[in-house]
Amino acid sequence: MAGTSDVARIEAPVTAKAYMMCAFASFGGIFFGYDSGYISGVMGMDYFIHLYTGKPIPGVGASSAELAAFVLPASDKSLITSILSAGTFFGALIAGDLADWFGRRTTVILGCMVFIVGVILQTASTGIGLLVAGRLIAGFGVGFVSATIILYMSEICPKKVRGALVSGYQFCITIGLLLASCVDYATQHRLDTGSYRIPIALQIAWALILGGGLFLLPESPRYFVKKGDLDRAAINLARLRGEPQGSEYVQQELTEIIANHEYEMSVIPQTGYFGSWANCFKGGLSNPGSNLRRTILGTSLQMMQQWTGVNFIFYFGTTFFKALGTISNPFLIGLITTLVNVCSTPISFYTVERFGRRPILIWGALGMLTCEFIVAIIGVTAGRESQHNTAAVQAMIAFICIYISFFATTWGPGAWVLVGEIYPLPIRSRGVGLSTASNWLWNCIIAVITPYLVGTEKGQANLGAKVFFMWGALCTCCFVYAYLLVPETKGLSLEQVDRMLEESTPRTSAKMALLVSTFNMPRSLMFEIFARWFLIHSSIRASWDTVVVCFSTVIKGDTVIVITVFGYQGWSGRSHDQGSDRNILTR
Repeated sequence: MAGTSDVARIEAPVTAKAYMMCAFASFGGIFFGYDSGYISGVMGMDYFIHLYTGKPIPGVGASSAELAAFVLPASDKSLITSILSAGTFFGALIAGDLADWFGRRTTVILGCMVFIVGVILQTASTGIGLLVAGRLIAGFGVGFVSATIILYMSEICPKKVRGALVSGYQFCITIGLLLASCVDYATQHRLDTGSYRIPIALQIAWALILGGGLFLLPESPRYFVKKGDLDRAAINLARLRGEPQGSEYVQQELTEIIANHEYEMSVIPQTGYFGSWANCFKGGLSNPGSNLRRTILGTSLQMMQQWTGVNFIFYFGTTFFKALGTISNPFLIGLITTLVNVCSTPISFYTVERFGRRPILIWGALGMLTCEFIVAIIGVTAGRESQHNTAAVQAMIAFICIYISFFATTWGPGAWVLVGEIYPLPIRSRGVGLSTASNWLWNCIIAVITPYLVGTEKGQANLGAKVFFMWGALCTCCFVYAYLLVPETKGLSLEQVDRMLEESTPRTSAKMALLVSTFNMPRSLMFEIFARWFLIHSSIRASWDTVVVCFSTVIKGDTVIVITVFGYQGWSGRSHDQGSDRNILTR
């Protein structure tokens, strides 16, 4: 059976209840953000360093050499920071299977439970061994949540607001980072275990809120379609759209999901457990719609997001700002950069739907690489001419804030939105899991090597501000990558994205969004525009760059029935039984 990607299907109006249900799932970003953010401040706290290293806390009159020596060893920083990402990498891979076996919602709830166990171990720790074990276990929970929540949100959100709502996940990540900075700032001067235990233990609250709230939300209808339970798929879709189960909106959307799933099942081999993982890598690199191409796109997109270098600021910002020398309170600067991140991210709710995914990634990378090179140049010129140059440090901090703003409005949400959209249903859970695992793998690599790049101990690179030359070069790779390889998915249902990836290139993919926006006009307006042409001509063929549209009309009294055949360059030459026909408008 051929798949359907009905570009003229009018979606149900998005109700406030539907908005709230879809938006609540983004609360999972709190896990990501808070757990990534609190550790930077904790590793700079006096009591934490004293407890974990045995070094005495320097007094008021301590020399600069004593202050410089009162830090965690680079190896400890590397291990404590990276072990979470290691656990999350494996958790994200496992989550793909769990999401298919038990459901998207259940997997997130399970992730919350695992996460709580890890947090309890971290809170109880007084040495590096138990802390690392707790962060490893918590990482598994974060992996379950971060991989599955994107999958869940992409499948339940209406296509017209999917980009904005999935961007809410990134916004919640920034909220988590901000909360972590605020709590670290509040407890930094405590000279007891509460200085680090309070920031750690607070994470339990986020797990309870998300896990408890998901008990009240519906499961993804696409999960039930995959399981063959169409009745429950209809019930859950109706709840999500705020419409009666028998409404035309619900039935049309469900029909599209079912038809496309059956089509995908017919072209993707159905095998056992290992074969289902192998399906993620089926097809050739020359085939734009192959599973292999999509998997490479998803995993490399998350790799590139980490290559922007933003986690250098959120993981090691406190110690980096302290090393600049003229900052009296590096915790406060870390809080300011986090505030910039939070305030900038909501802009993406508008830009990701107004301008599309592809343009914001291209321009975002260009803005970030410019800021990073400026920071590096200031650091090796004005910052080097005189020690502790206040003006140079202020300029560097300003451009770091601008750089974070570019990330928060573009690559931060954009990468997560695209990853949730590009995979076909039979491999979607595993594909999103692989992509999320890629994010955490590179997150881990960066966390391991960065302390050695900027560390001042013997045998370490001690790059200082020069490290931004590296981030700027990597961001240049992100710019080239976005221009050459990132497709446009704005305005398309997940089923339409499948067809678009098969029939277009990244640089021509925006044509599909244009076609959809045209056919998503109210039907009465469409007929008013085209009626005179239809009454005069029995057939019209128009060529729109890569799009071919054919109209045929049948006049029956006052009713005009429009049967449309549309497609990309690859479709126009196909015979009708290959799925190029679409009956998209009937009145």
